[in-house]
Amino acid sequence: MNLADFAIRLSQHRTSEGYTFECQNIDGEVDVLQVEMAGFDGFPVYVTRTETQVICIIYLWSEAEIIKDSRVEMLEMMLDTSISIPLSSYARVGDRYVLFGALSVNSDFDKLAEEVVILNENALDVVAAMEDFLL
Repeated sequence: MNLADFAIRLSQHRTSEGYTFECQNIDGEVDVLQVEMAGFDGFPVYVTRTETQVICIIYLWSEAEIIKDSRVEMLEMMLDTSISIPLSSYARVGDRYVLFGALSVNSDFDKLAEEVVILNENALDVVAAMEDFLL
């Protein structure tokens, strides 16, 4: 499924919890779709696609937002908790920490929509767990 088709279907979709989605295409070198969940106090999810996978990313915080003396402890906690976050992984893009998930380009629509929801739920949990390390 290409990103334009995904955006149309997702904009018309309602989850069993009642969430709906607002999608906006971001122009650039790479096609990126910004997805926000209406009715959910979460984060924008940035969705892009390669030849083999669909990648969903949430930007969490920047280096400047970390309490300097607790950075190493935060990184250790991220490593220790990474495996317990279903369908999500930590990464850093430039100076920003992110949570991401990846699926096969052959994944069906329901799996892609589920990834957006789960990634957002996981991001809220991560920010709550890491709040002692952030300004």
